[in-house]
Amino acid sequence: MIAPATVDPLLPLSLLEAVRSVDSPRDDQDAEYVPELRNKRLGLSETVYAQIRRYTAAVRKSQRAPQEEAVALARLIGRRADAQEVFMSAGRILARQSFETTSPVTRRVIFVLPSLLARPLALREARRIAQRYLNGNIRRVGGSLMLEVPVSVTVDSAPKERGCAYYESVLRELVRLLVGGAGAVEHVRCVARGEGVCEWRAEWRRT
Repeated sequence: MIAPATVDPLLPLSLLEAVRSVDSPRDDQDAEYVPELRNKRLGLSETVYAQIRRYTAAVRKSQRAPQEEAVALARLIGRRADAQEVFMSAGRILARQSFETTSPVTRRVIFVLPSLLARPLALREARRIAQRYLNGNIRRVGGSLMLEVPVSVTVDSAPKERGCAYYESVLRELVRLLVGGAGAVEHVRCVARGEGVCEWRAEWRRT
């Protein structure tokens, strides 16, 4: 019997936290109508809060989550007019929270060593994060970092590949956190385009 596919719970948690953040009141005037807003905004619903608590507990206990749950959540987000904004916010959340699992000593060493010595350590951490949190692989090709995700959770979630902004955002934020880079990220291959796998390329250098 084949075991069902799973993901790290931080992945669906990042999607839910992004929805909550985007849907939260932006000013005092909105805050006055929070009970009314709860009925209109998914991110303020009790259902989302309950799911956030559930996935937070799963993260704490290192329990995997069914991949189909993450896919269903991504498709729900994909129906929103601001889907791309939510996916990009979620990607930054996952990158930052996964980066925090890198030991403080390793982070400090990466930042204080010269680039030639620091980048192999940073690449090792990038690979660990991609494997654990994205079910993906990262490799270095010349001056670029390539993120390959064989089974994307968000690929079919929204039209015009908007869901792919999630992984693009993860990679961009990881490069910024690991080496201080802020270069462009290119979506070079996509399952939605019939190219067999989803892949992104980012500049791998310090600014």
